Amino acid sequence: MSELPELETRIMAALERIKAGVGAQTASDPTSDVDASALEAQVSELTNKLDEEKTANSQLEERVKLLKERQDGKLAELESNVDAGRARSSRMDRELQRLRQVNAELRDINGQLREALSEGVSEPHLVNKAMLAELEALRATRAADAAEMDAILEELTPIIEREAADATG
Repeated sequence: MSELPELETRIMAALERIKAGVGAQTASDPTSDVDASALEAQVSELTNKLDEEKTANSQLEERVKLLKERQDGKLAELESNVDAGRARSSRMDRELQRLRQVNAELRDINGQLREALSEGVSEPHLVNKAMLAELEALRATRAADAAEMDAILEELTPIIEREAADATG
């Protein structure tokens, strides 16, 4: 495709030389009307071919432009999907870290509570701490489950929408 402008320039230069040659030949030899008309027909044919090549070139340029726009759109969509996936992964990671931390605290408090009970000492504040830690563990588990469900729903939504569009269309 990059050769077309160069070929166009060369053809135009050749056409100009042919016209100049025909003009000079006609001026110097009026009996050469047959050759001049043949040359003019050839010039006309070459001009038509040049116009066809220009049309084909513009059509190819439009196709390339359309393909580039499609590619850019797909690329933007893929980048958006990657960013959304990273955000979901980050949220799930935060919730899992929180769950691990809360569970570690719960194990520690339960260990303290068992130790106090084995010594026969009743520690009401340890019971309260254990219950609070257990409640926090349940909340963290719920948040992690919710993050996982959100990730699953975000993955399934486009599939469901495509299926619905295919069923209606």
